[in-house]
Amino acid sequence: MKKTIALWAALTAVALLVTGCTVEEPAAAAGPTPAKTTAPAAGHKAPEAPGAAAYRKWGLKPFAAPPAPPAVKPVVRTAGGPVPVISEIPTREKIVFITIDDGAEKDPEFVRMMKDLEVPVTMFLTDSSIRADYGYFEPLLAQGNGLANHTLTHPNLRTLSQEGQHREICGQQTKLKQRYGTTPRLFRPPYGNWNEATRAAAGECGLDAIVLWRESMQIKNMQYQRGDRKLHPGDIILAHFRGPSELKGRTMTEMTATMLRKIQEQGFTVARLEDYV
Repeated sequence: MKKTIALWAALTAVALLVTGCTVEEPAAAAGPTPAKTTAPAAGHKAPEAPGAAAYRKWGLKPFAAPPAPPAVKPVVRTAGGPVPVISEIPTREKIVFITIDDGAEKDPEFVRMMKDLEVPVTMFLTDSSIRADYGYFEPLLAQGNGLANHTLTHPNLRTLSQEGQHREICGQQTKLKQRYGTTPRLFRPPYGNWNEATRAAAGECGLDAIVLWRESMQIKNMQYQRGDRKLHPGDIILAHFRGPSELKGRTMTEMTATMLRKIQEQGFTVARLEDYV
């Protein structure tokens, strides 16, 4: 009998081995299944920020997006009140505003630069500087840049009577409206020179603010009005439409790129002036 049982057990073991059937051991308690990780493919680069290639073309890094414009503009002319005179916008945001004067230099590369970078600027134009080519400024306006008044002939307004100032300011309002279909709201007196007659004339011509500045861009450096030689939130920066003959061989785009770098180096971005005035 014992021999029969042993033989049956041996035959059963052989059958199990042949069929591949085995008795499974109880599985050990398993922890969480580790997440699969995939190593980046060799040579793979993270996607660039939108517009990075356009900025790189001009030797720049993209600007941070400016904050949303305030629901209520911080600079407003009260009904019947005097025209405000401003050099900066009251804000705590790390934003500055770029303004460009006159219009004498008409570099096509600057138009392409502004299209690529989409940095907002406000153009204070003088008729005697732009009349040789009004069309140059049309694509800049189509990009959303601001149109502002800088008189007909760029005189020192303090040397003129109120009537003379009225002709210079209102005359340019009319010219710009006729040429571009937009009536400016902002005015800058040539050289920053103004008096109460200027303010009265600006009000009569329908302007909302006289805009001065805190910094001005020179050929390679920023000129500061404050002793700390730094940008402050809300500062208005002055630049000019100038070319190599006035910039010691540098181009308008080179000067602009230098200005933008100096803004970035101090941790600021650029906002649209008309959203705050």
